[in-house]
Amino acid sequence: MRYPARPATESTYALGEGPVWDAPRNRLLWVDILANTVHEGSLDPSGTIEPGRSWSFADTVGAVAVTADGALLVAERRTLTLVGTDGTRTEVARVLPEDRQSRLNDGAVDPAGRFLVGSLAQDDRRDEEILVRLDDSGIAVLDADLGLSNGLAWSPGGDLFYSIDTLPGLVRVREYDPVTGAVGQRRDLLTIAGDGHPDGMCTDAAGNLWIAVWGGARVECRSPAGELLGVVEVAALHTTSVTFAGPDLDTLVITSAARGVPRERRADYPDSGRLFTVKVGAHGLPSTPWVVPACAPSS
Repeated sequence: MRYPARPATESTYALGEGPVWDAPRNRLLWVDILANTVHEGSLDPSGTIEPGRSWSFADTVGAVAVTADGALLVAERRTLTLVGTDGTRTEVARVLPEDRQSRLNDGAVDPAGRFLVGSLAQDDRRDEEILVRLDDSGIAVLDADLGLSNGLAWSPGGDLFYSIDTLPGLVRVREYDPVTGAVGQRRDLLTIAGDGHPDGMCTDAAGNLWIAVWGGARVECRSPAGELLGVVEVAALHTTSVTFAGPDLDTLVITSAARGVPRERRADYPDSGRLFTVKVGAHGLPSTPWVVPACAPSS
């Protein structure tokens, strides 16, 4: 199956990423990593996204999550910051040391409310990036050999955890205990090679994976076994991430990047940097609110 996505915003974003549907407040959240900004918007039944408030930070912003009361957990360049509903900001945890030339990238909340986030290198180091989880005990390292940590997602039952390493083009899977957070052995599920690299992803209620392909102008739908089931065509070369949104979780929202499109290809992808929407005949999974861990300082 092939599905054409439609542009959903007038605005473009340098590096749009990390869309999250906050159902209790009927809002979409996403980040512009290079603009150091978290954005909020509303989704119209027609599929149009109307931007609203935004929050600016001093450096890059890799991901955002929401608490049950509507506060935001923001992955800044090195730290995790809680932005309260009253606007107050509290550092929750420092993930990366000052002397490490890396930044935090994609993140997601697991089925029990813990936050996971990975990193990417900003120098020539290879295969040294990390994927960590923040829980009641603090920061736990799950992986320390990644090229570029990216999309994170769980199966509908929470017993399988999927993660992306963009540089080798790998989507990996491991067993996951949603109660304790215990993880099984990591194994390669599929490789996206040649025309693009896997970036962000989400799962739907049937357990299928929806994977944004950076440099591929598309989103791929893959079965839990890795079989290609469908393709969403996007008029942006660098599709970056996806989520299901709307009251019925039946609208696929796609972020993209304006930055990094070669000059000679810009005319072919005039909507690069916009958000896109499409109906694909699938329903997503409700996002889990982030639960503030016991180790976090009080605001």
